Amino acid sequence: MVTRLYTHPIFLEHLTPSGHPERPDRLRAIERVLDDEAFAALDRVKAPEGDEATILYAHPEDFVARVRAAIPETGIVSIDADTSASPKSWQAAVTAIGAANAAVDDVFEGRAANAFVAARPPGHHAEKTTAMGFCLFNTAAIAARYAQKKHQAERVAVVDWDVHHGNGTQDIFWDDPSVLYCSTHQMPLYPGTGAKNETGAGNIVNAPLAPRTGSEVFRDAFLSRVLPALDDFAPDLIIISAGFDAHHRDPLAEINLTEEDFDWATGQLMERAGRHSGNRLVSLLEGGYDLQGLAFSVAAHVGRLMKG
Repeated sequence: MVTRLYTHPIFLEHLTPSGHPERPDRLRAIERVLDDEAFAALDRVKAPEGDEATILYAHPEDFVARVRAAIPETGIVSIDADTSASPKSWQAAVTAIGAANAAVDDVFEGRAANAFVAARPPGHHAEKTTAMGFCLFNTAAIAARYAQKKHQAERVAVVDWDVHHGNGTQDIFWDDPSVLYCSTHQMPLYPGTGAKNETGAGNIVNAPLAPRTGSEVFRDAFLSRVLPALDDFAPDLIIISAGFDAHHRDPLAEINLTEEDFDWATGQLMERAGRHSGNRLVSLLEGGYDLQGLAFSVAAHVGRLMKG
């Protein structure tokens, strides 16, 4: 089966202030690198707009209403110091959710071996009742709940290798042993969560990385903490919160990974998906703010997904 790529022009219309690292050019850089003939076999699909009711799988109704009310008719508004919204931000966020849920359908219903969703805004910092860290809604958490509700997945694993800890995903699943959350991230760094002793109901596995470490430490964290947890949990689906800001070129952190590390980590998770999950794996774009580092890392990641 094919690797499916979900994109949509609406993702370019979520606007942020000039100089903001989470900008539409991120997706343009990804689009350019994936236009190479090496990716000709990608099954490219226009993302469907999501069912707004599925947002409630991870967020309460009053919070969703507050986000909707914050969307401006013109210009750009600040949700918090880091997080912005523009007139098309609601539609972009809901379409990102629609793409993630459609990718879940694809891998459960046999239309794709795996999928990569190139969407923005990102999601993993959005807590149950707080939009923050460039994120409005937690797309990965909604997709995990969608897999449970639509496809009766008993156990879903979310593996987050963004350089910033996914505090939102941890918050949403803190006391839910049906979802495993594993994260490698720089510490100390925004948002300040992600210590090893933050374990939830035994379903939270944090592997913090010290600044200025690199491939060896990252791979050891995978081999010693993330992969054993996945083997013990035996998920029915693996969702990757695929941030590429641990790349050595990225301006927001100090973890010195290369695109080869993302290729390796992708392969490790594909092997676990084959072992436990019927190969079901969905990858969702999170961070990555140096355009070259992001493009090269996504190319390595998607290229590895396509190898099957």
